[in-house]
Amino acid sequence: MMKSVSLIKLIQPWQISRGVLLVLLLVLVIMGAVPGYWTGNWPWAKLPPVTNLQKIKAIRKTGIELSDWQTVKQQTIRIGGHKWSLQFIEQDQQKPVWLFLLPQNGPKSQPQVEWEDISGFMRQRLGQWKTDSYRHIKFVVNGSDVEGKTQADPTITTHPKSHPKTVVNARFFRAWNQRQTFAIVQWYAWPEGGNPAPSRWFWADQLAQLHRKRVPWVAVNIQIPIEPLGDIENSRPIAESLSKMVQTALMSDPFAEEASSIQSMKDQQSKIKAQG
Repeated sequence: MMKSVSLIKLIQPWQISRGVLLVLLLVLVIMGAVPGYWTGNWPWAKLPPVTNLQKIKAIRKTGIELSDWQTVKQQTIRIGGHKWSLQFIEQDQQKPVWLFLLPQNGPKSQPQVEWEDISGFMRQRLGQWKTDSYRHIKFVVNGSDVEGKTQADPTITTHPKSHPKTVVNARFFRAWNQRQTFAIVQWYAWPEGGNPAPSRWFWADQLAQLHRKRVPWVAVNIQIPIEPLGDIENSRPIAESLSKMVQTALMSDPFAEEASSIQSMKDQQSKIKAQG
């Protein structure tokens, strides 16, 4: 009896020590994986390629085309160590809208502090730069809105029937200095959605990597001139309309192949579930 009691006393500390060891190992794994997101040094195997990466990167030099909007000027500028496209676009002879686009630069690049970089750039360019009235914009891009380019002839456009409905959430706020006031919309665009939070893209990309796919992204910052310290709600209709046009333009060309690939992956998953 005494031997069995002693044996139990010996086993219990071992079980506790083993549990502590497992917890410590889990913490080490997390500590090793999370910094990899911020540094780009991913701890796992070689990343799958990003479909259409070269076409996405070309946005820095060409910008994007938007129907009913005229590009007055487009240039590549450096902000926060990255090369952005800055387009000045106008409609009906109104004040030009500033359209900033930062395309993904490589398979390891990920959204991080782009909105802070934009604020720093505007503060440097215009001096004083204050923001307030933060809220959100939500819009939907239907499959029928998206045009795809055929591989045989890139000048021919098609409307892919299988393209999913895409819901995008964007940040909407006011920014100003002594000379100018803007209504600003910001989000990270990807083939099947968009959100101003980098973490939303991160988890979408992690899910895609389980199937050896990737989720490409483009940071979008739209600055709409408004009356001095005006109410940004008066600019909500044009902000929503223009934001939807930008997302649609990205999905129609640089994101087109990746969106089709992701949709095919989801269709296969649905078939497997149905068979099960």
